[in-house]
Amino acid sequence: MDVEKLEEIRDRERKEDTFTPMPSPYYMELTKLLLNYASDNIPKADEIRTLVKDTWDTRIAKLRLSADSFVRQQEAHAKLDNLTLMEINTTGTFLTQALDHMYKLRTNLQPGESAHSQDF
Repeated sequence: MDVEKLEEIRDRERKEDTFTPMPSPYYMELTKLLLNYASDNIPKADEIRTLVKDTWDTRIAKLRLSADSFVRQQEAHAKLDNLTLMEINTTGTFLTQALDHMYKLRTNLQPGESAHSQDF
């Protein structure tokens, strides 16, 4: 929990279009636990909390933009490199519901077998 290292991580995340590797796949969970229960023993705890939150916010904003692009382009699969499970879970419900709606719209737009014209 070095402030300089966290600043580098935050700045790199802001500069890159893709998700950058995090120091731990559980960085947010570990930070919350340590800062909630041992903040008195961690120097610059408030600054660390802010830097981790800034990094989290940047990554979630990227994830939302990626999900929006994914849905708009009607993609069939996505690459989730360098995302943590917690980050994926924040948009999981939205993304699965959006994909479900897209599927329903696509199936309603395709002519079904019973929709053929009838000849008399």
